[in-house]
Amino acid sequence: MKVDFEKMGGLVPAIVQDAETKTVLMLGYMNQEALDKTLKTKKVTFWSRSRNELWTKGETSGNFLHLVSIKGDCDNDALLVKAHPDGPTCHLGTDTCWAEENKKNPILFLTFLQDFINDRFEKMPEGSYTTSLFKKGVNKMAQKLGEEALETVIEATHGTKEQLIYEGSDMLYHLIVLLTSKGLRIEDLAMELIKRHDPNWDKQRREAKAEGKME
Repeated sequence: MKVDFEKMGGLVPAIVQDAETKTVLMLGYMNQEALDKTLKTKKVTFWSRSRNELWTKGETSGNFLHLVSIKGDCDNDALLVKAHPDGPTCHLGTDTCWAEENKKNPILFLTFLQDFINDRFEKMPEGSYTTSLFKKGVNKMAQKLGEEALETVIEATHGTKEQLIYEGSDMLYHLIVLLTSKGLRIEDLAMELIKRHDPNWDKQRREAKAEGKME
């Protein structure tokens, strides 16, 4: 990674983002020494302009920023640091230096799960349940999804909320497995729903059908 420290007198801005929630946590400044220490210790370290010394975020509060990745921008004079925070990032006790709440969005886990299942599909590790599904083929995967969908319906009509969540999760997991086997991702369904959210979506479908563009 090439960083142009000379452009602004030896320092470059470093934007810190929560690697999981994508929330921007703070802005600090790094010199070469701070960058080197960050990469070595995996704890985000800055150069304090007021104290004129290195400081590792969390060295007094215990709220460290654990490095996940770091990269430069297009001009090589700013850094994007992705990290896992131990606690509030701001010295005032707030999650971010803009007093915003850094709340985990469970929906983001679906992308992580999709990537995990993709990895299983590519590597096919032995002993993995996901691998066993892929090896059974599309027909068996589709059948399994149907079984899970039926169980979800049963819980919705005659079961509890807890069991509905449980069976619905099984159904969603098996749907992602099936999509992956067809070269698709859960985000493809999200994109379809985004299109359908357009007020003109149904009108466009009717017009396309009238023009013979749809079966």
